[in-house]
Amino acid sequence: MRISLPFSMPALVLAFFLALLLTLSACRQQTVEPLRFSGKTMGTTWSAIVVAEGEVAATLKALPVQADFERILSRVNDQMSTWQSDSELSNFNRQQSEDWFAVSPALAEVVAAAQAVSALSAGVYDTTVGPLVNLWGFGAQSDAQKVPVAADIAAALATVGYQKLAVRAEPPALRKRVVGLSVDLSSIAKGYGVDQLAAYLDEAGVAHYMVEIGGEIHSKGQSPRGDDWRIAVEKPVALDRMVQQGLLLKGGGLATSGDYRNYFTTNGRRYSHTFDPRSGAPVRHSLASVSVLAANTMLADAYATMLMAMGEIKGRAFALEQGIEAYFIWRTDEGFDTFATEGFKAVLISADE
Repeated sequence: MRISLPFSMPALVLAFFLALLLTLSACRQQTVEPLRFSGKTMGTTWSAIVVAEGEVAATLKALPVQADFERILSRVNDQMSTWQSDSELSNFNRQQSEDWFAVSPALAEVVAAAQAVSALSAGVYDTTVGPLVNLWGFGAQSDAQKVPVAADIAAALATVGYQKLAVRAEPPALRKRVVGLSVDLSSIAKGYGVDQLAAYLDEAGVAHYMVEIGGEIHSKGQSPRGDDWRIAVEKPVALDRMVQQGLLLKGGGLATSGDYRNYFTTNGRRYSHTFDPRSGAPVRHSLASVSVLAANTMLADAYATMLMAMGEIKGRAFALEQGIEAYFIWRTDEGFDTFATEGFKAVLISADE
């Protein structure tokens, strides 16, 4: 199972997590005027807040940071977008053979990371569900969102399965073990893009920053106020933008996946874009949103998708078993209930902070 997060869809569909960047409580007076950068990419928005003084600030002001960020993100799209017809990944998906297909080291790296998460989850997380994503109307090659007939689902399932995809690092290449396989990296590539922006700032010597794409975040150091970075987990409701929980980020990656933006309803039944590769249909459970902390945003992105696919019961058990720091929000008859692992509890903002 996985959640497809298409690169080139409207931001309201893509952004399952909203980095509000709000002051959630009284805090110290801002002492450093940050540098701010922003733009659009992958069907959503990106932004960066950089705190720098002295030589580091002078270095950044001398660099074409905005242009460099846009170049980095354009490169990620050129490599990994399924919504860009001439991307490396789109070209691989069109290949009608089982021969090795040469790709960039970056694409091979991300696919290898995705395959590792697939193996960890025994296929619950699977980037080869591209045919199902398109069949149900959530993908780049989709005409409309609809419930497909059983025969079409069975045909798509014949090409789904992470074991049917091979990747190698030297020389970097991908290979299909069955013709018709299609890879969708939108559950991990956005996180990778965030990490690439963070790496640029690291190389420039920046010690304090927060960068995000569509709410997937990488933070380091302290905010302009001189304290931890304050952000908010969004309440998983479709029609409004409300805060569910405030967080204090101390560094690393944070990503959130949810089912409350990209879905359709037919005959009173709600179908989200979280798929079970065993049945070929969207999963049915009460989990609405999962946020994950990890060393980098790429892994946080993939883990959040994986846990979201598992549901509130299996996902919580798996996170505890594997030591994944996560925050779950699921629907109940009375509204929402939540659960945070011990490591995630350490970043929650209490009501009196």
